Amino acid sequence: MEKRVLLAELLSYTNGMKTAISIPDELFIQADKLASQAKTSRSDIYARAIAEYLDRHMPENVTEQMNRALAEVEQDDSFVARAGRKTLGRSQW
Repeated sequence: MEKRVLLAELLSYTNGMKTAISIPDELFIQADKLASQAKTSRSDIYARAIAEYLDRHMPENVTEQMNRALAEVEQDDSFVARAGRKTLGRSQW
């Protein structure tokens, strides 16, 4: 007999995938303390930590973040152009 699972059974009340992990006691204590100080759940702390880790270690995420950061930086183009010309003027080709 084929087992059918309803969509409602797949969704949890936390709006996310539940998983079990093993971490050192000291790391658990620190995460619990941070969650308490931040008035959030340990699950939120763990999810944010994993998201940050992925952002730092997946090349496509690093490039995307660098592009976003550069887009936010306001530069005076005239200053950049002058500095570039000055630097190039001192360089030997």
